[in-house]
Amino acid sequence: MAAGIKRKQVSESTKIANGSKVKKVKVAEQKSAKKDEYPKKSKSKPKPVVEEDASMESDTSEVENGFSGFSAKEDDSDGFVESEDEEDAGRRAEAVKKVKTEKQVMKPQQEAFNSSSSREAHAKQKALSKERKAAKPNADEIARSKKLWERLRLKSHVDLEERKKLVTELFDIVTGRVKDFVFKHDSVRVIQCALKYANKEQKKMIAEELKGEYRALAESRYAKFLIAKLLVTGDVGVQEMIVSEFYGHVRRLINHPEAAWIMDDTYRSVATPEQKAIMLREWYGPEFAIFKSKSGAKVTSDLSTILDESPEKRQPILNYLNQLINQLVQKKMTGFTMLHDAMLQYFLACKPGSTEASEFLDHLKPEATKDKEGEPPPEIDLLRNLAFTESGSRLVCLAFAHSNAKDRKNLLRAYRENMEALVFDRNAHRVLLAALSVIDDTKLSSTSIFGELIPSKSNDADAINEKIFQLVTHLDARTVLLYPFAADAKWLFSDPKSPTIALLNEVHAIRATTSKKNAETRLQELAKSISPSLLGAIAARAADFATSSFGCQFMSEVLFDAEGDKKAALGAVAHLAAGDPSVETHISNSAAGCRMLKGLVLSGRYDPKQKKVIPVEPSLGFAEMLWGSIQDHVMEWATGPGSFVVVGLVEAQGFEKRNEVVAVLEKRKKKLESAAGKAGESEKKEKKTKKGQNKEEESKGKKRKGDQDEDAVKGNAGARILLKLIT
Repeated sequence: MAAGIKRKQVSESTKIANGSKVKKVKVAEQKSAKKDEYPKKSKSKPKPVVEEDASMESDTSEVENGFSGFSAKEDDSDGFVESEDEEDAGRRAEAVKKVKTEKQVMKPQQEAFNSSSSREAHAKQKALSKERKAAKPNADEIARSKKLWERLRLKSHVDLEERKKLVTELFDIVTGRVKDFVFKHDSVRVIQCALKYANKEQKKMIAEELKGEYRALAESRYAKFLIAKLLVTGDVGVQEMIVSEFYGHVRRLINHPEAAWIMDDTYRSVATPEQKAIMLREWYGPEFAIFKSKSGAKVTSDLSTILDESPEKRQPILNYLNQLINQLVQKKMTGFTMLHDAMLQYFLACKPGSTEASEFLDHLKPEATKDKEGEPPPEIDLLRNLAFTESGSRLVCLAFAHSNAKDRKNLLRAYRENMEALVFDRNAHRVLLAALSVIDDTKLSSTSIFGELIPSKSNDADAINEKIFQLVTHLDARTVLLYPFAADAKWLFSDPKSPTIALLNEVHAIRATTSKKNAETRLQELAKSISPSLLGAIAARAADFATSSFGCQFMSEVLFDAEGDKKAALGAVAHLAAGDPSVETHISNSAAGCRMLKGLVLSGRYDPKQKKVIPVEPSLGFAEMLWGSIQDHVMEWATGPGSFVVVGLVEAQGFEKRNEVVAVLEKRKKKLESAAGKAGESEKKEKKTKKGQNKEEESKGKKRKGDQDEDAVKGNAGARILLKLIT
């Protein structure tokens, strides 16, 4: 073919005579090179698409068209066309392979270029950051102190001598610049580190430099932790310096998202009673923040006393206090001890049954446990936090006492998910005691409280017994578990003057006008609901309960007043007395264990007012069980620490085998007399000699300390009582 001949375009839809396909090419109307700024729509009909001649040159690539070179015109030779197609396919494959290879070569180069440019940009940003920091005041000092801090924080890698040098250098830098360091998020940590390793004088120096800035520090997101450290590690002077700067700003600080926690921690853990009173008084109105009390005058935060002195200020003070309380509750900042103290003061200042008291209690009573979004409403959150402080728990107990049956149900339902946390807490367990003492629906109270603490639906008996054991051996939790049996007995509480006893007495006085059910009936119904679980625990783990005085008291009270079959539990307790009493771990060597056994033998409690044992009905019949366990070692019991248990067997009413016990004791009376303390001749001579030595002092009316004890007959008191009983 001559040069200049145009390549033929092959189309799938057009066939030539020999069977090969050629492509039809449609040429559209060419657009004008110059367009009008506002082109008008053409009304003329579009030109028809014209099929070009097969010899027209294509502007597509050879690879895209699937062949290369010039296309042949119609040819009668089939073999020539096939050989040409094979050549085109090979060339096409080579072209595709070449393109892929070029892409693979370019990809790592492009990535390397991007990485290099990113690294350079990061380096520039870092350099700019360094320049900005270097332009700030004390930039070099802060940079060096941060290096020292990084070294000091590694405790295990820095020896004592090196640490001393680092601390000395650090204080050389920060002295005089503490205020410049504490308001920056990074350098404030340097001051905290310096405070950690500082001595008393250095701590005082830091506190003095920060004087006048403590309110601003408390509001800082990072510097507030420095105040907390100063309050904990500083002396009384430092604490007084910090607390005094909060005066006049209590309302502002308690509402601040950062300062509120520092304010409350200071009030709860550091402040003295006088400082607490000064801060709490600021909740009663702005005048208490502006005008200070006279020097030397006793400061009180008792709102009732303040209102009695100034009755004309009653309504403004109560409105101001109520407004501040509502602000914190709506913000869900309900965990503050200061808030709980203020709420209690408000309620105590209201007259019982008044509109003010009723409206205040209505704010505590939740209508539902969850809101529309599935979150607990503010009232639920408030009630749960109130229970864990002294003032808050008292307020909740009074709310239970003053409420009606429906409101008590809603109050108790708010705590249903937190029963275990409540029962083990020093303050919160009082809420459960108040609920048990005032709610008339004992099925509700037993299910809500004991049903959560002792899950009776569980099939794992060991888990239930372990849970009961944990409750019984805990100082506060045991009071809730034993309340149906011992009520408000003084021995149930760790301190006879415990505030819990006073609070229960206050609740019981209110209960007389707000509850309908008899107190004794309520206790009996509560005891009946948990008796099966407790008796089962004693039968299974009596030996574990007997290891502590709390466990022995628990077994005594439950066996006296529980309802149901007690044989298995009594048998397990009687089995504890079997064996040789001379073994150190034997129950006869436990004072609490012996008191328990004697009480069960006598089948009643000792009443100190009547000075006699008040038996329970029906009788336990424990004496027969115990005699079967100790009859082989009865003399060891009678002459040992457990002698009063044998005294109980002899004194027990209705004990059929009493004569057997007396017969054994009479048979070995000499051993009993020896244990009772009958002195021998050698002991008498020693006493006469001592009397002769002290004769001169006795004539003057003087006695040495302990002489009376030496003259007294020593021995086993229980054995002496047994001798009187059998003669």
